[in-house]
Amino acid sequence: MNELRVDPPAAAGLASRRPDPLAFVRGQLREPYVQLLASQVLTGAVAMAANILMVRSMTPTHRGEVALLLQVVYLATQVLLLGTERSFVASYHNVAPGPAVRAYGRLLLLPVAVGLAGAVLYTVVAPHRHNPGPVIVAMLAWYTVIEAAALASRAVAIAVGRVRDFMVCRVIESVLLLAMLIGLFIAHQHHPELWFLAYLFAGAVPTVLYLAIWLRLPVNPDAVPVRRELNTQVRREGLALFPAAISNMAMLRVDRLVIPALASTAALGLYTSVATMTELLAWPLRAYADSRLGRWRASHHDGGLQAGPIVLAAAVYSLVVVPIVAGALYLLIVPVFGHQYAPARVVVLPLVVAAGLYAVSRVTLGLLIAKGHGGLVSVAEITGFVVSFAVYLLLIPRMGILGAAYGSLAGYGACLLFALIASRVAKEKTDA
Repeated sequence: MNELRVDPPAAAGLASRRPDPLAFVRGQLREPYVQLLASQVLTGAVAMAANILMVRSMTPTHRGEVALLLQVVYLATQVLLLGTERSFVASYHNVAPGPAVRAYGRLLLLPVAVGLAGAVLYTVVAPHRHNPGPVIVAMLAWYTVIEAAALASRAVAIAVGRVRDFMVCRVIESVLLLAMLIGLFIAHQHHPELWFLAYLFAGAVPTVLYLAIWLRLPVNPDAVPVRRELNTQVRREGLALFPAAISNMAMLRVDRLVIPALASTAALGLYTSVATMTELLAWPLRAYADSRLGRWRASHHDGGLQAGPIVLAAAVYSLVVVPIVAGALYLLIVPVFGHQYAPARVVVLPLVVAAGLYAVSRVTLGLLIAKGHGGLVSVAEITGFVVSFAVYLLLIPRMGILGAAYGSLAGYGACLLFALIASRVAKEKTDA
């Protein structure tokens, strides 16, 4: 009987072609979207810990005041960025870190100057009943600048291929924030301003540090040169996406502003204790979509972008994760937060389902951006915001935080529905 013999060199060749699981894992860990997700998961874990520390240290009213200050910053940050985050990633590809930081700095210079001037003017002319005082306004203004710089650094990191640096930056921020919040908890500090100041300091230190490091890095001779006209393109696409950025942030955050006005800051504290954690569900898909913008645009230009399987995979993710998160969160609210937060269980299911719809919409809208349909993205985000805001006004006075949860569910669902319809229409026009 003849035997199959493999000579040693051939055997060595076959062995070298065998898949190496460890090499595969290491390769995946170097993927930008994995590193972005890791930084977001860490940030989310710290946010959950911060949420627990705050609800254990403050009344729902004071917890709501901290949430209100943070929402003002997050909304103001989008005004400073003017929609340039995703357009910067799509336009600046494989450039050197230093020139990219300087380019984004030029984009932010005028909005930051106008924003700081507006903060000073508000402090001077605002009526006393609507004026929190110069110290609070100054804290809000400077944290807005820091948050804008942090989001800009995220876009720069993706564009120049230094996402690992961004991840380390977020690790430093998370460690600083958690250490300061634990200190406030141990010291039994109940003042919302001190807790807010911890966020400001923790965000400022690593962001300024890494921007300074990137500015001092030598320019790689293989890097794509930065052309000044690129900023014009980024600004133009950013302005097209600006309504989307504002509407998206408003859709995510305006409930935190409406609840105190139509209910109470105590209701906001209950609502935020759940909403802060359900938002984490969408982070993996958002990180994936953001990290893939440049590749998707290149694939679209080459005619090889297949959007259907990508959206389907995102939908499967949400269908699997939503019931798990909903059940776990419902069971853990009272043991983790305490009995005074038991009424928050009523919003768990609608907020988790809303987060699942929002997650799928991030991928769908990312694909539209890659195809150059920034206007459709803005219309989709505006549609979601209008629907959610209308439901907030209609239901919060009657149903309290449950009305806010239904508003989020309606708004995120409307945004996703419009995005899917817009993608279909855009595809039909392209095929025609």
